[in-house]
Amino acid sequence: MPELPDISAYLSALEPRILGQPLTHLRIASPFLLRTARPSIEEIENHTVTALHRIGKRIAFEFDNGLWLVLHLMIAGRLHWRPLEAKLGGRNNLAAFDFPTGSLVLTEAGSKRRASFTSSPTKPSLRKSTPAESTSSPPTSTASAPPLPQKTAP
Repeated sequence: MPELPDISAYLSALEPRILGQPLTHLRIASPFLLRTARPSIEEIENHTVTALHRIGKRIAFEFDNGLWLVLHLMIAGRLHWRPLEAKLGGRNNLAAFDFPTGSLVLTEAGSKRRASFTSSPTKPSLRKSTPAESTSSPPTSTASAPPLPQKTAP
């Protein structure tokens, strides 16, 4: 299971890539991944990510329209930064979050498919995040962000 340092590393790597960027499209390979019906994914698409938060062991995306997308990687879920509109082929690729600069692909190596995400009209209230756990402004430098694994197009 990704532990808190892993979640923090993901947030540090995601900030320079997606903070202040619009989520142009969200592609889901498995309907079981999305655990909520309202608000719909269409209500999140084409809106800008204004902040990233760690809520426990979840990664929360806050959008400019006030909606939230909360991602739980569970045991075998991983995030990969790939070229724009990366294909979702293969059984391990569960979803792709397309941004103008690339695609964030959610994969899960296990067969149980426990990773999930939810959309929410209000801030998730699992616990309050501290300033060290959230970012609400774009970073000034990308030099300190650890790289996400990048896969080149075949």
